[in-house]
This record gives sequence, structure tokens and C-alpha cells, in this order.
Amino acid sequence: MSFEAVFLHFTYICMMKWFSNLLLVCSISLLALTGCQQASQEPSFYLNSKPCVRWWWFATEIKKPDVKYQLDWLKQNNFGGVEIAWVYPLYRYQKMYEKNYNRHYPKDTSAQKWLSEEWSEIVAYTKQYADSIGLGCDFTFGSAWPVAGSNIDKFHATQIYGDTAFRQLLTFAWTWPDTQMVINHLDSNAFYRFADPVGRALAKPLKGNKSALFTDSWEIKLNSANKIWTTGFEKTFLKEFGYDIIPYMNAGLDSFPDVRYDYMLHLDGYVTNGFYKPYVQKCKELGAWSRVQCLAAPTDVMTTYSLVDIPETEAMLNNPNFSRIVSSSACLSSKKLVSSETFTCMYGFPATYLRKEQTADLKMVADALFAQGVNHHFYHGMPYNPKGSDTIDFFATTYFGPGGSLTPELPAFNAYMEKVSGVLQKGKTYSDVAVYVPYEDAVMKGAYPKERQRVWVWGEYELRYVHPPDETKNYHPLWINRHFLEKAEFKNGKLNVGDAQFSILYIDVEYMDIRALQRVVELAKKGLPVCLKRLPKQPGKTKSGNYTGLCEALASLPNVSNEFKKVAAKPPLIEGDTIPDYWCRVEKDGTHYVFLAQPLSQDLKYPVYSGQSYMENPVFRELTFHVNGKSTKQAIEFKPYQSVMLKISPDGTIAFIDIAFVPKKPVVRPREEQKMYF
Repeated sequence: MSFEAVFLHFTYICMMKWFSNLLLVCSISLLALTGCQQASQEPSFYLNSKPCVRWWWFATEIKKPDVKYQLDWLKQNNFGGVEIAWVYPLYRYQKMYEKNYNRHYPKDTSAQKWLSEEWSEIVAYTKQYADSIGLGCDFTFGSAWPVAGSNIDKFHATQIYGDTAFRQLLTFAWTWPDTQMVINHLDSNAFYRFADPVGRALAKPLKGNKSALFTDSWEIKLNSANKIWTTGFEKTFLKEFGYDIIPYMNAGLDSFPDVRYDYMLHLDGYVTNGFYKPYVQKCKELGAWSRVQCLAAPTDVMTTYSLVDIPETEAMLNNPNFSRIVSSSACLSSKKLVSSETFTCMYGFPATYLRKEQTADLKMVADALFAQGVNHHFYHGMPYNPKGSDTIDFFATTYFGPGGSLTPELPAFNAYMEKVSGVLQKGKTYSDVAVYVPYEDAVMKGAYPKERQRVWVWGEYELRYVHPPDETKNYHPLWINRHFLEKAEFKNGKLNVGDAQFSILYIDVEYMDIRALQRVVELAKKGLPVCLKRLPKQPGKTKSGNYTGLCEALASLPNVSNEFKKVAAKPPLIEGDTIPDYWCRVEKDGTHYVFLAQPLSQDLKYPVYSGQSYMENPVFRELTFHVNGKSTKQAIEFKPYQSVMLKISPDGTIAFIDIAFVPKKPVVRPREEQKMYF
């Protein structure tokens, strides 16, 4: 072969290899792009469905060997990650620790200064080590709760109408004895003033695997929500509603429910735009997800929950039924995860049966939450303890950590939590009946009765105690509000919004906003079946002359009835004499996963007593499942401490998924008296 021929042959081979490599690179890039697009549509969030734990860092010197020790311990005990929460130095509550535990914590000057470079370095080390061993690592956005900062001045702090001197101070932050001032949640400038230095200090820790930034529930300490204020509120209120609110503020809004309704609508806009939307945007700027508890915010909370990446509920300081508000919002806004701050003060506040917790009781509470749609858990919580020590507690919690009463059973219990959470993250939440949430009723009612109020619970608008109507239980009811009705479309015989497809809208409220009523009329005229138990009234000071006509027009439609059975054309998901609390997820191919909660987890109320989960004998149910047009009768046995998970195939075949975890038999103890130690 001539030199020219050899040269041409060599050149041809090189060009072909180059072209093949180019095709490979393009293919990989295309696959990566496709993967990124899929990830952006359905973010996986955490590495797995294992439970995480809130990790209380007290304002002491945080050391790398201790960080490594506790993270390794969590990994060994089958946890999926942590959320670091920064709180007070231990000497802050020295009197309480000394009196009740005979523990002494002298003033510690070795703590890393809040938001300093040294502080950022130890937090970054923690995140990097968590990444290296496959644990997630989230961060509370700020120290303690509610949101407060050392750089907040009086102009950017909480305001209360009629009390220019009032400012809420945070006295259990990392910075103690220097107090922080709670921000004005109605002013986005106040939020950014707080968030910018915290975000800068977290910039390095947020590198690596993506984290979530967490903010806790609304705990602005006022006697009511009726006096929250901000500069200029009265002017914007006058522009929106056409009347002066000041005389009513002076007289007290509790005497004027219609005015209070207008006030709450206006306050909702301020809080949403002043805090929640900026919070979500700030998390995105920092490359993090937003994980938020919106409960008790003076907003239409279902809408507020829809704004965040990971909506979070809480129990047991709240009864598990509240979680259906959160999981309904998640379904309607196509959110994959519903997380929970789980086991908080389970036996009472504060410190009731601390370090005497029983796994069977925990499982009972967790099963109640699973049956309300929760599918990811953050245990509350684990205190930072130096290696070789387990003497540090956080009083408002259940104790997770080395040396606790739960430790021997944790790996197996966490495996149970991982498995159930994983199944309940499959597909989408099943939907059939949408129940209009009684938010307008709640605002018009005002304060809860005294027996339902607590330090952290005040008003009916918080929706802490609402339950779907009993006659809808077989149909897996989800809540819906005005915001989601306005987004919904009626097509192909279904009310479509987010991940939900509803067959029926159920309304049983005393009051309904005229905008919601107008939308219901529009949807009903298009054919949406509506169960209208009674004609609602219009809330708010200014009444529309058309409201009664709208109600009558709605009631006159042939697809509207006050009898649920007349509009519930198809059979329910489940039939039987006694339906347990349950949750259902559906995959694209029609496979249904149904979690049936153990009988003792039904309708739990705060607080549970130690050993409340005790169960000697199994309980049996005969249930019929209607799936994909097929009906299957199934006998269900609830063995002691056991819930049931079913997989129902598209053809109606039922299989039991093994989720067995048998905890130690609990000891039934008398309720401890709840003492306030501080």
C-alpha cells in the first residue's frame, strides 16, 4: 500500500472515531438533559424515604469528632438525614435543668459566634460529612422560631395595632443572652433584612447535595390574630374594601365578624407577599428547596402550603387530622412530598415521659399520620451530645439519640417507616370527592373556645380540628378551597386541578366567599355534580345583591342535590361497616396502594398517654374495594400494633405488602402532670 493510501486510511479511521465520540457525547448530553427535565418535573428531594431527625445544636462549641460520631450513629440506626436547628446555650434554662434533672451547665464562652466564619465552617463540615456517608442535611433558616434576627430593628419588627411599644423578642436563640427581634412578616423588606446574612453564612454549607431550608409554624405571640398590623395597612385596606377599618380596630374586631373577614383577607395578602413568597424565592436563590410549616399562619392556609416545595405538617402538638389539610394542598398543587415534624411532645408539653418513650406509641402516631397523607418524616428530635455523653436534652421533644429508651428498636422501626413512606410516595394521591374546606366559617367564628386554645393555638381560622363529613369517608375525600376551585377545569366529566381528578364537589358550609360561589356555579353549569347540603351566606361587610340569586341558581341545577347519594353516582373506593383511617396512592397503570391504619390510631388527640397503643387481640374488618370498575371483597386482619398495606392491581387483584414491625409490648402508665418548668 502506498504512503498516500496509508495516510488516507489512517485519516479515515481517526475521523470515524472522532465522529463516533461526538455522537456518544451528544447522546449522553441528550440523556442528561432529558434526565434534568424529568428531575425538574418530579424532584426526588431526599436520597431515600428513610426518616430524618431534627438535630438540636445548642450554642456550645460544636466539634468535628462529635459531629462525625452522631452522624455515624444515625447512619447505623437507619436514618436518612438530619435537619440542623440552632437554639439557645444550655445555661439559658439552668434553673429548669438543675431542678428537674440535677444537671448543671455553666456559661459557655467557647461557642462559635452566630453566623461567623467559624460557625459556617463547622456547618459546612457537617454537610460535607453527611454527603459523604449518604445522609441528607437540611437547615433551619435562622435560629429557633419564629423568624427573628439580631439585625432587626423596631421598624422591621412585629407590629400590633394600638401598641406602638410592642415588639416580640426571641429569647432562646443561639445568640442568648443577646435577644433577637421577631420580624414583621407583613413586610418583605424585613424578611430580606433577616435572610441576607443567614443566607451568606449558609452559602458554603449549601454546596454539595441539595438541601432544604426549613421554617417552623407561625407563632407570633399575640392574644389574637385580630391586631397584627403594619405601616400603611389602613390605607391599602380602604382602597380594597372601600371603608375605614380604624374605628373597628379601636372597638375590637371580635364584635364585627364581617369586618374581621375583610381584615383577614387583607392580612392574607400581606403575609403571603411579605413572607411566604419571598421565603420560597430566597430558597431558590440559595439553591435550596423550601420546606415549610404554614399552620397557624393568618392566611387561607391551603393556598399558602401550595407555595412551598415541601409542605410540612406537625404532630402531636397538633392532632393528626390537620395533616389532611396539608396533603390535600400538596395533591392539588402537584407536590410529591408531604413531610411531618413527628412525635413533638407526644405525651404532653414539656418533657412529659422524656426518655421513657415507647416505640409502640410512636408507631401508633406515625400510622395516624400515614393515614392522613404524610409520606416523609422528621423526628423531633435529637440533641447534640459530645461523644461519650448523652446528658443533654431538649425539653419540647421526644428523645432520639444514643442511650434513649427507643434506641434498641430504632433500626427496625426506621425500616418500617422507610418502607411505608416509600410506598406512599409512589404515583399520585387518589382523589374522588372534593370537600369545600370551611375556611370562611372559621374566620367568621373568630377565636376557639377556651378549652381548645393553647399557647400556640388561638383561632378557628387555623383549621386545627376540621374533619371531612362522615358520609364522604369511603370516597377518600380531599379538601379544596377557593384558590384551587379557581384554578380547576371541568373536562371529561372530572374536576381537574394539580394531581387531582374529582367526580364530585361536596359543600356544607355556613359561609362562602362570593368568588368561590361564582366559580362553583360556573363548574356546575358545565356538569360538575355538586352536593350542596345548605345554601351558604356571604361573609364580609359589603354584600352583593346577586348572592342569593347565585345560590338559588346553583341549587336549581339537575346535577346539584343536598343528598350525597344522589350525586355520588359511582361506588366508593372502600365499603364496609367500619372503615379504618386510610390513604391511597395510584400509579399511571392503575395500580392502587392502600394504607389501612391500625384501629387505635384513629382520631388521635393530643396528648397521647404512655401505653395508649396497648393492644391484646386482633381486629377484623370485611371490606370491599372498588378499583378500575372491578369490585373485590377482602377480609382484613389487624394484628396487635399492625397496620395493613394493600397493592391492588389494575385487574382488581389484591396483594398484601409485608410492612410488619412488631414493637415491644408497651407499658400502660398514668398520665403525668404537665408542668411548665420556666
